[in-house]
Amino acid sequence: MGKPTGFLEYARELPPEMPPLERIRHWDEFHLPMDEARLRAQGARCMDCGTPFCHTGLTLGGAASGCPIHNLIPEWNDLVYRGLWREALERLHKTNNFPEFTGRVCPAPCEGACVLGIIRPPVAIKAIECAIADRGWELGWITPRPPRTRTGKKVAIVGSGPAGLACADQLNQAGHWVTVYERADRIGGLLMYGIPNMKLDKRIVQRRVDLLAQEGIRFVPNCEVGRDLPAGKLLDEYDAVVLCCGATKPRDLPVEGRNLKGVHFAMEFLTVNTKRLLDPGWNREDSIHARGRDVIVVGGGDTGTDCVATALRQGCRSVLQLEILPKPPETRAPGNPWPEWPRIFRVDYGQEEAAAVQGEDPRRYRTTVVRFLGDETGHVKGVRTVMVDWQKDSQGRFSPVPVPGTEQTLPAQLVLLAMGFLGPEDTILDQLELERDPRGNVKAEYGRFQTNVPRVFAAGDMRRGQSLVVWAINEGRACAREVDRFLMGRTVLP
Repeated sequence: MGKPTGFLEYARELPPEMPPLERIRHWDEFHLPMDEARLRAQGARCMDCGTPFCHTGLTLGGAASGCPIHNLIPEWNDLVYRGLWREALERLHKTNNFPEFTGRVCPAPCEGACVLGIIRPPVAIKAIECAIADRGWELGWITPRPPRTRTGKKVAIVGSGPAGLACADQLNQAGHWVTVYERADRIGGLLMYGIPNMKLDKRIVQRRVDLLAQEGIRFVPNCEVGRDLPAGKLLDEYDAVVLCCGATKPRDLPVEGRNLKGVHFAMEFLTVNTKRLLDPGWNREDSIHARGRDVIVVGGGDTGTDCVATALRQGCRSVLQLEILPKPPETRAPGNPWPEWPRIFRVDYGQEEAAAVQGEDPRRYRTTVVRFLGDETGHVKGVRTVMVDWQKDSQGRFSPVPVPGTEQTLPAQLVLLAMGFLGPEDTILDQLELERDPRGNVKAEYGRFQTNVPRVFAAGDMRRGQSLVVWAINEGRACAREVDRFLMGRTVLP
């Protein structure tokens, strides 16, 4: 695929970005366009490797290896190299309903499994994917495709994140009448309110939602199933119900001072900021803002990085990011071989911006919070931290052990907890009496997606636990196939 000697002739190159000190002055996406000749050269780097691992979608070492939706990556890399962009888009849409989303926010496990990556920097798969999708929208190739016939079957989908939207898209294309319920005021789930605008412009999300609506999907925002609408009522009105509510129960930090004002979950902070951006006249007295404050983000993942970048744009005085794990190595460790996801040190956009403003990376590793300190008004004014060592316990499992003498007090008037999620919220599960797996997620076998309640299916993070957008799309598509089979006795979906 690509040019047989392309990987020898061309170096890996990514789209240029606005300088950090410039881009923190606005909320727009900061990746700049890459000209066609350079993009085609990047497609040419896709070597004829014989057995491509980029689209395998395996789980190795507890993480995704290769593309979970099995994108036909070598095929559309070759098509881009040859300048056949529309054909590349058709190949991309065969497996991916929303390449304009994954091309922006996916961590690209495909690149971690790229065969070229064994000896050289991997193919710039994510950048090429995004360029294909963006060109398709710009040139008008992506247009509404309503189904030619309808089956008369009705399906309700609860949750409009990537799993719900992918499931809705597939079921609608199969000819079923699909209604998507969303408790927020806008459709998109975490795509709309969980990911900052500079990472995924909300106009891009809305553009796809509008197209899905034109194809016949009915969207019902501002409706929380389980509160505004009893969950059981859906079974009276629909032939099947699909739950794609996500794993939205955040992991807490129950230490002294947790109830002080100014200590918030990361999603509260990110949601309020996006709401304020989309509705300039919207304001609440209790809305969270980082302006002029020392901000501490607890958690070193993508959500923590988004909090760092958002706080900088809001004009914080300082920002630190605390990570309980050790600093990753610069290159793959012996126990992390290809094609596993490379657990190596990376500098994401938020850390790059913080370093440009503050002169150093904002992350502090092997550090945890043991206490929140408050002022006389009940507002947080600082955090007490300690460094930890990771040691094996009696059962051979690593656990953090505080290091004596490393306690430190850090100033903070805003603390954001970005430590991941524990599973789905309880309301719908309790109302429908759904069985749970040992981790508290909805119990539904992968490949079937059927819960213990007849006609009720579950997909995405609600079923598998906190995961990637691309896994949510995988589950939404696969669940749609099983719902179609359930309704019709066979399925026409891929």
